[in-house]
Amino acid sequence: CSPTRAALLSGRNHHAVAMGHITETATPAPGYRSTRPNSAVPLPEILRQNGYNTAQFGKCHEVPVWESGPTGPFDHWPAFSGFERFYGFIGGETNQWTPALIDGVSTVEAPLDPGYHLMPDLADKAIDYVRLQKSLTPDKPFFVYFAPGATHAPHHVPKDWIAKYKGSFDQGWDALREATFARQRELGVIPADAVLTPRPDGIPAWDDMPDELKPILAHQMEVYAAFLEYADHHTGRVIDALEELGVLDDTLVYFIIGDNGASAEGGINGAFMLTTASNGGAEYETAAFWKQHLDEVGGPTAYNHYAVGWAHALCTPYQWTKQVASHYGGTRNGTIVHWPARISGSGELRSQWHHVIDVAPTILDLAGLAQPHTVNGVTQVPMHGVSMAYTFNDAEADERHLTQYFEIMGNRGIYHDGWTAQTKHRTPWDVVAKGVDFSQDVWELYDTRTDWTQSDNLAAAQPDKLAELQQLFLIEAVRHNVLPIDDRAAERMNPQLAGRPTLTTGDTLRLYPGMTRLGENVAINVKNRSYAVTAEIDAPAEGQLNGAIIAQGGRTGGWSFFAENGKLGYHYNHCGLLRKTVLSEAEIGTGRHQVRAEFAYAGGGIGRGGTVTLYIDGTAVGSGAIERTHPLYYSFDEGLDVGIDTGMPVYEGYLTERGKFNGTIQWAEIQLDQDDHSHMIDPEDHLAAVMRHQ
Repeated sequence: CSPTRAALLSGRNHHAVAMGHITETATPAPGYRSTRPNSAVPLPEILRQNGYNTAQFGKCHEVPVWESGPTGPFDHWPAFSGFERFYGFIGGETNQWTPALIDGVSTVEAPLDPGYHLMPDLADKAIDYVRLQKSLTPDKPFFVYFAPGATHAPHHVPKDWIAKYKGSFDQGWDALREATFARQRELGVIPADAVLTPRPDGIPAWDDMPDELKPILAHQMEVYAAFLEYADHHTGRVIDALEELGVLDDTLVYFIIGDNGASAEGGINGAFMLTTASNGGAEYETAAFWKQHLDEVGGPTAYNHYAVGWAHALCTPYQWTKQVASHYGGTRNGTIVHWPARISGSGELRSQWHHVIDVAPTILDLAGLAQPHTVNGVTQVPMHGVSMAYTFNDAEADERHLTQYFEIMGNRGIYHDGWTAQTKHRTPWDVVAKGVDFSQDVWELYDTRTDWTQSDNLAAAQPDKLAELQQLFLIEAVRHNVLPIDDRAAERMNPQLAGRPTLTTGDTLRLYPGMTRLGENVAINVKNRSYAVTAEIDAPAEGQLNGAIIAQGGRTGGWSFFAENGKLGYHYNHCGLLRKTVLSEAEIGTGRHQVRAEFAYAGGGIGRGGTVTLYIDGTAVGSGAIERTHPLYYSFDEGLDVGIDTGMPVYEGYLTERGKFNGTIQWAEIQLDQDDHSHMIDPEDHLAAVMRHQ
């Protein structure tokens, strides 16, 4: 996610703009800091300074995690990176039904309308923006970056769209892959003599999957296909709006179909609630469970992802999937370029080799703008990409992008003049496997001039050619800040050891009403330890006290400290599938009170349970056992709220809308005990948790 998007907007290789991996794993190394240097100002800022109106709608996964809170700094947010208008979300993913929305740099809540979905909302905002721009400043050109969260997990889509695909994938992923391959050859998007690469070890054959799982697996793909069509439909509405405004024919449209290969992070059987894959609880998702809840997949009570086999099928005809940047299955995406006023070959194919870093220089080229030597007084590093405009009206033109390296988490490769050399260092769906020593990696060699799909490994037959490309990879790696190649897990998941800033130091966090959507990277971490939550509140003189005092997380998991019918309560939600509520025996009463919940962690490892005890003005008024807790994370898009529970609720039993507290909160405080067990987290498990959501 992060590397591709940073490369797209900057026109430079991802390590060269400090985005060697996702922002959640940043280190101080120049290629991995996740803080884009001022010497690589992105395309929208260049266009803005040259008279363009600029806007982004959708996903931004390029903000360093320690800068993602409501106090910034905002230097790397879209609104300060050249986009005059930003409406979307910060991070790798969001719930499509209740997204963590940002307008500019401020959080906003999605409407409570049960029919709300992020995809049409983004399309509406983009359409409104272009209409406004053409009405008020019709002589100014515009640049719109439309980057919806689709089709990243969770795969959320209205039921009527899912119904259209019923039975469409009963044949399974192997048959789908073969049918896709045949259709690709028929359409001419791959050569007639292309070879379909075999299914890798580790992905089961469809025929080997248990019969009781096959209808479940097929439905996962039905939901995904519906999500894809739904996204395509609403993207089409944006294009239609341009046509209605009379500007489509003279608007350059780049439709880039993905930022990497299909995601294999759903596991062998897929996931109903993706948080179970990293926090324990996958055992809840039995075949019987899936059958009971199958109709909920794609809806607001699920946070679903499909199985690995479907991801591999969607990367046809290549090897591997997302994360495997060494092979085309992890990197190659289709792209459509539309500009009737300047491109004469409508419906034609182009086979010249190009990379995502070529988009920005192409846009500048076609806009008649030179790459700036300096921006805001800072000398700029030249863009690494080359314009692909020369291909638009000349299908036979010699290609100009001759050399390109690839690297993500040790999976690395090099392209040069039709040849590729690569080595897979990690397997995406084997997320807890220990990485081998780099010296043990096995390199492959392909001549893609005659072997489009990287199916015929020539490494043994042409060792000199392989050595030549390996040397070229090292040259490019040195040039673009790839070295030292970093596949570490433990250090990169621990901010202190990794060497990146954090906002979560200390053992006490004082909070006040109105603080909402504080993500887990900017809020204190209560996992795997004992802690206490204290608040000073005023209960109304009339009516019963209700609503959340503090809530963290959402339907995918978390905890809530709340009032219900005048009583004090604590609710723990483990991955949306195991819940426990503890209520006080006594009522809080009117007036000012100090209320408190103490969670005594059982110890003995991570993700264990404990006992919660409730207090009103220092007197114990109730307690209960919590069976298990989250060791790693509650959610990648929900947050911590004071006086309300935004997004999807942690607790389904609130008696007020969105759990809004109907009393007054003077302050609230979270205090950690010293029995932290987080050091017992297997670093590979922690890495796997983040990688599932990148």
